[in-house]
Amino acid sequence: MKNSVIHNNFKPYKAEIDNFIFNFDNEGEDFGNQERNSLKLFNLNDRLVNIKSFRIPNIVNQIAYKFFRKSKAQRSYEYANKLTNLGIGTPQPIAYYEFVSPFVFKNSYYVSKHLNCDLTYRELTTNFNYPNHEAILRAFTRFTFNLHEKGIHFLDHSPGNTLIEINQGDYKFYLVDLNRMEFKSLDFETRIKNFAKLTIHKKMVEVMSDEYAKCSGEEYSRVFNLMWSETEAFQARYHRKRRLKNKIKFWKSAR
Repeated sequence: MKNSVIHNNFKPYKAEIDNFIFNFDNEGEDFGNQERNSLKLFNLNDRLVNIKSFRIPNIVNQIAYKFFRKSKAQRSYEYANKLTNLGIGTPQPIAYYEFVSPFVFKNSYYVSKHLNCDLTYRELTTNFNYPNHEAILRAFTRFTFNLHEKGIHFLDHSPGNTLIEINQGDYKFYLVDLNRMEFKSLDFETRIKNFAKLTIHKKMVEVMSDEYAKCSGEEYSRVFNLMWSETEAFQARYHRKRRLKNKIKFWKSAR
C-alpha cells in the first residue's frame, strides 16, 4: 500500500513522479554517498529533482513508523515546508512517498528540487585556503544564529548538511537531511551545543564563537568555552563509538 503527498505546485506531474518512485531501483542517476540511504537524480520537465530513498528500518521502527511516529520522508517534507515558510533556505520540497503493509512500515522516499551548490560546510573544514574562508564561516555562523532566533533546532547540524551558494559575497545557505528537527525556543546552552558536530579545528571554533558572541551579545569567553568543550566532548563520544564498533567487527571476524 502506498501513501503519498505531492506539493500543489507539482501535482500536474504526479504521473511522472510516481514513475520515478516505482522505477527507482532501475532508473535515475546515483548522487553522493549511497552507504546509508540511496540518493538519485531524475529529470522532471527540465527540472532536476533529487529523490532520497530511506532504507527499510529495523522491525521495532517498522512498527513505530506504522502506528506511532511520522516517517523520515514525511518529516523531511513537512520540515522543508516549515523552513521555507520561516524564510530559511532548503531545496524546494516536492513530495514524499511511503510504502506500508497492514502491520508494519516498509520504506519511504523524499523528493525535492536538486540544488547545485558551490560547496558545503565540509569543504571549510578541509581547505583553509578556500577563498574568503573566514567570511563564509562568519556568514554561516550568522545563518545559524538566525535559525536559533527563529526557534529552529537542527539536530543534524553537521558538515555535510549545509549547502552553500556564493553570489559575489552574498552567501546563501540551504539545509538538507531534514528529518531530525525541533521547533522551540532555545536557551543559550542548547544554541552553543548545536555547533558541536561541525569541526574538530579550534581556529574555526574561535571564529564561530567570536561571530556568535557579536550576534547574541554574549561574552566571547562564555561562548568559546562552551562551544569548544562541547566540540571536544562530541569528538570523544564519536571516537569511543568507533573503537567499540571496531572491536565488535574484530570479535565477529574472529569467530
